Amino acid sequence: MLKQILIPAIFGLVGTAILVNLGVWQLSRAEEKAALIAEMEARIFQPPVSLPDTPDPDHDRYLPVEVTGSFVADHSFAMAAQRAQGPGFHLISVLETDQGRRIMVDRGFLPEAARTGLAVESGPVTLAGNLHWPRDANDYTPEFDAGRNLFFARDVGQMAALLNAEEMLVVLRRTSEPMPPATPVPVYEVRLPDNHLGYAVQWFLMAIAWLGMTVFFLWRITRQRDQGSDRK
Repeated sequence: MLKQILIPAIFGLVGTAILVNLGVWQLSRAEEKAALIAEMEARIFQPPVSLPDTPDPDHDRYLPVEVTGSFVADHSFAMAAQRAQGPGFHLISVLETDQGRRIMVDRGFLPEAARTGLAVESGPVTLAGNLHWPRDANDYTPEFDAGRNLFFARDVGQMAALLNAEEMLVVLRRTSEPMPPATPVPVYEVRLPDNHLGYAVQWFLMAIAWLGMTVFFLWRITRQRDQGSDRK
């Protein structure tokens, strides 16, 4: 009889311990993610620096940079919306820097009607913004519409391939242009997926359920044993 109780008890306790440890690990990851987000948000408003030679999406995300160069004709649009203005686009232009690099700049929001007769080229310009690799696209995002020169999400890799530019995006904060063609939409906050707290709650609930099932199973074994003893 002891074996009938001991094996399920060990199985139940070990399973509960594993689930609790997974919940604790998710809480630890939640703290690490919160610290990372706080660090990145503090970085957003720091004084701009020169553009790194080889920007890294993990190390340099949201890094403030200052760049000088000229906007050329190469550009595209990414679907967007503003609460006060409705649907429109991000204007993504290529800036040829004074060092000869081709980088993409998100120059800001453009209402749908403003695409007609849009002039995207400029003379020498100095701009400041934040390096960004947006994660706007998902499995349901439509493919690039070549006829409208339109992306339905800011996919840095695809936009860089289309525009023959480096695989990074500078989200404009300020520009020396006297009349910018779009309204800058600077980076103000960090948007990283942070579901660790929810996952922790799920693991803890599963641990409670597992422990409850173990207790119930052991109770049934004990009850059946007692009923067998009574019949004797």
